[in-house]
Amino acid sequence: MPFPVCYLNGEFLALQEARISPLDRGFLFGDSVYEVLPVFDGRMFRFREHFDRLARSLREIRMASPHSHEEWLVLLEQLIERNGGRNMYLYVQVTRGTEFGRSHEFPANVRPTVFALASLLPVFTAEQLEKGLSAMTVEDFRWGRCDIKSTALLANVLMKQQAIDAGAQEALIVRDGEVLEGSSTSVFIVRDGVLVTPANSHRILPGTTRDTALELATGMIPIEIRSIAVDELSSADEVWIASATRDVLPVTRIDGRPVGSGKPGPLWHKVSAAFGQMRQRLAGTPAL
Repeated sequence: MPFPVCYLNGEFLALQEARISPLDRGFLFGDSVYEVLPVFDGRMFRFREHFDRLARSLREIRMASPHSHEEWLVLLEQLIERNGGRNMYLYVQVTRGTEFGRSHEFPANVRPTVFALASLLPVFTAEQLEKGLSAMTVEDFRWGRCDIKSTALLANVLMKQQAIDAGAQEALIVRDGEVLEGSSTSVFIVRDGVLVTPANSHRILPGTTRDTALELATGMIPIEIRSIAVDELSSADEVWIASATRDVLPVTRIDGRPVGSGKPGPLWHKVSAAFGQMRQRLAGTPAL
């Protein structure tokens, strides 16, 4: 469940009281972008990296950011405080705004809609972490600019639900025989002791948690940035997924078959522990 206070267009208000126009272009066209970042003990994790990505997404859809990084920081710190200042994640959405009518062309002289809310971080049980998660492969049918963190996520939603219906917890997206990412995650494999993840491109969302995992793994595990053939999933020793609200998680079954030993692998344990240590080091330090 979300926390009770949200931010909308300059106001902090009760979430159940928040309203936008049905003519908002985010509602009509998905003409909007978003960002998600975790908060641990009241401190935003990787704030700069997340809002660099938001600014990039806005540039790619030809919008100026409505706030500087410093202004975003003040706004979101207030939102965190008004929601109790504990562990949570923040969702931030910026739409092109509202005009009177519905036209595909960009409207002139409209103000962007800015919305933010706080929600509970997902909690994974000891049993889930001990056994790992399951996934299934699905063919990609998204648009060609997956590097933009757009709210137009219908294809991702359908892929995720396809996995859920099959008893899996994530969909691994495949195009032209290559594994790109999950429906809401980045993807890694470990093969012969080497950590592999696809290079950023228009087909993949640049992952801030992915980049953090690569930083933590540097010097610990050899790393290759290259395409992953779908056939490599069956021969991988380990498969991981990563996202802002979940750090890195082990995938131990794909399409009903075990990955490696069928249990979370030793390299995942090392990187997962490094995430926890990193959060402890950052506690009490400035987010920006």
